[in-house]
Amino acid sequence: MPEPVHHQINTARKTFQALYKISKLLNTNLDPTTLSYCVRLCENGVNPQALATIVKEMQREAKALNNTSTYTSKK
Repeated sequence: MPEPVHHQINTARKTFQALYKISKLLNTNLDPTTLSYCVRLCENGVNPQALATIVKEMQREAKALNNTSTYTSKK
């Protein structure tokens, strides 16, 4: 007999909370929304290593842009 829907939702929520805690411990700098997108992409067949590479590159680019704009605004 299938589990009640509320039990499945609670289980999914607890699983995601544990995943988010692991993400924080690993200093991924992913907010819950972004982590949720990454999980969904992996569930839909995206290569996790390729996704990790893209996320790191985007974080590096965002940091570089932020540093550039901070430097420019201090002039």
